[in-house]
Amino acid sequence: MKYNIHDLNGKVVSEFNLDDSVFGINPNHGVVRQAVLAEMTNMRQGTHASKNRALVNGGGKKPFKQKGRGGARAGTIRSPLWKGGGTVFGPEPHSYKHKLPKKVSKLARKSLFSSKVLADEFFIVDNLSIDTHKTSEFVSVLNKLNLIDKKILILVSAHEDKLDLAVRNLRNVYLVDAKKVSAYDLIDCNQIIIEKASVDILTKLLIAS
Repeated sequence: MKYNIHDLNGKVVSEFNLDDSVFGINPNHGVVRQAVLAEMTNMRQGTHASKNRALVNGGGKKPFKQKGRGGARAGTIRSPLWKGGGTVFGPEPHSYKHKLPKKVSKLARKSLFSSKVLADEFFIVDNLSIDTHKTSEFVSVLNKLNLIDKKILILVSAHEDKLDLAVRNLRNVYLVDAKKVSAYDLIDCNQIIIEKASVDILTKLLIAS
């Protein structure tokens, strides 16, 4: 599939052959759902906790004698029945880690890339290197590309200090290493801007078995 490559002024500078096995497949929405849910699950810290009767303070001694009071017997003030006592079956720290098969993860990303290409939400630029780290200059680039009001995912092949500083203060622009992009990153944007070099990296990564 032939696709236009633009410069940062929005002009078409050349054409590029996108691999149909990565950017031109029939999207599998069921697999995309599995991948996104797995990634969102893996974002959970799992640090929620409550104190059981072994963790609350006090209760080392029997609060009163067993018989003679006319009330219910008690062995500790840490009992869950008492105010300030431990919690019964409360939340405990645990991992929410969900491992997704590699083939499923790759198919989900290929499906999302293909959907973005089909919806014309995939924009290839020859080079994302900029001369200044100023945010205002990068906003002017987005204006030239008619992408100023969209939620944008920028995929780069290598870390660029100036580009990183320029987009840091833009709440609708996210800079991600192409090799590490996830299904959640791809589905959570209105437009993808990608370097030509990053297209080659993704093609090799997603074709590999």
